[in-house]
Amino acid sequence: MTQIIATGNAPKAIGPYSQAVMKNGMAFLSGQIPLDPATGGLVEGGIEAQTERVLQNLAAVLEACGMTLADVVKTTVFMRNLEDFAAMNAVYSKYFGANPPARSTVQAARLPRDVQVEIDAIAI
Repeated sequence: MTQIIATGNAPKAIGPYSQAVMKNGMAFLSGQIPLDPATGGLVEGGIEAQTERVLQNLAAVLEACGMTLADVVKTTVFMRNLEDFAAMNAVYSKYFGANPPARSTVQAARLPRDVQVEIDAIAI
């Protein structure tokens, strides 16, 4: 059975997609951008602040799935500028410590709302 996941603790979807879809014990999380779920506004600050908010948003969606960041097996990081990789990675490593998930990181020409970073995830 497929279960659509939605939580008010993460930004609402800004298009025709779900925050997450669960199927057969797996959670497929849509990309999160640095929106504050309380205000709907973009987080001020650089790549560090934006990465922090994105990972908090992912954690909130995972909680709605009955999971945590420890259940994540794969992420994809989309960045506006790969020159910010080291700063993004420093924040990311605080959330995914000893056993980090597999990851792809790509530079994108443009991200929704012109943010600096977007991250999606798969959890089991």
